[in-house]
Amino acid sequence: MAFLSGKKLFILLACIVIILLCMLTALVLGSADISFSEIGQILFSSHASDAKEFIIWQIRFPRIILAMFTGSALAVCGAAYQSIFRNPLSEPYILGVSSGASLGAAIAIVLGLESFLLGISGLAFMFSLLTVFLIYQIASTGNRMQTTTLLLSGVSFNFLIAAIISFLVILNKDKMDKIIFWTMGSMASATWSQVQILVPCVVIGITIIYIFAKDLNILLVGTSTAQNLGVEVEKVKKIILFFSTLMVAVAVSFTGVIGFVGFVVPHLIRLCVGPDNRKVIPYSMFGGAVFVLLADTIARMALSGGELPVGSITALVGAPFFLFLLYKAKLR
Repeated sequence: MAFLSGKKLFILLACIVIILLCMLTALVLGSADISFSEIGQILFSSHASDAKEFIIWQIRFPRIILAMFTGSALAVCGAAYQSIFRNPLSEPYILGVSSGASLGAAIAIVLGLESFLLGISGLAFMFSLLTVFLIYQIASTGNRMQTTTLLLSGVSFNFLIAAIISFLVILNKDKMDKIIFWTMGSMASATWSQVQILVPCVVIGITIIYIFAKDLNILLVGTSTAQNLGVEVEKVKKIILFFSTLMVAVAVSFTGVIGFVGFVVPHLIRLCVGPDNRKVIPYSMFGGAVFVLLADTIARMALSGGELPVGSITALVGAPFFLFLLYKAKLR
């Protein structure tokens, strides 16, 4: 266990403690008044009311797990994309995953297909993968993938799909609120079945991306240099893009579009620990989980009798904080 000695072990324990405290806070806060002592009774004994036990185990706990793993997936994918494309503005939605998912969800809402197959989540997932597949086909030449064409295709598809969704909203004003709220992200419909699907996808995806962390570091210095150093550039890109797309597509299909996480969290981590992806990826995993969990908790508590979209909280809280850190970094 030498690799977990000293400073690394302390940081790991600190991250675990922070996440546990955030989870406990999210369990206690909510429209139903449940104290810390009652939380303890529900978690470790059977002496609790059925109603409060149901709220904790069937409403708050799956929501917490979904928020944490969604945040981890978005943050790690953002870190991977920024390394692959060597572009600090890259984020998980740049290849059209969110746009495709939003279009699928909008179509499901407009046509009343909430109970069809997997409902909104099913169509969102299928459309997100279809969008990325089309973008990838446009950007591929033989076995090679043109990075610039890939990014431009993703941006173009994002604008095109946004226009289509706008038309759907205008033509179906009675369902406008539902479509808009979905596209801004929410954990309100979290269930254990969603958690059972998302968690394995995120665990496998982050593990694969971390395995290629060293290759991602080399890609930062350029494709030609990476090839000269023995990195199979096209293979690495395809593997990273596949698992990143899968993670984000599953997460977005369940939660809607939660913006800013995959952009701001990796940048904040790099400001703290440097550019080495062997550190950036695991810290982004923890940072993304905490960021989205806290944002969801704020979203639940901000309005009496209702809740705000999680995406609005992540942007509202994350953007000023990120700008402040950039300003401090410039002063140093």
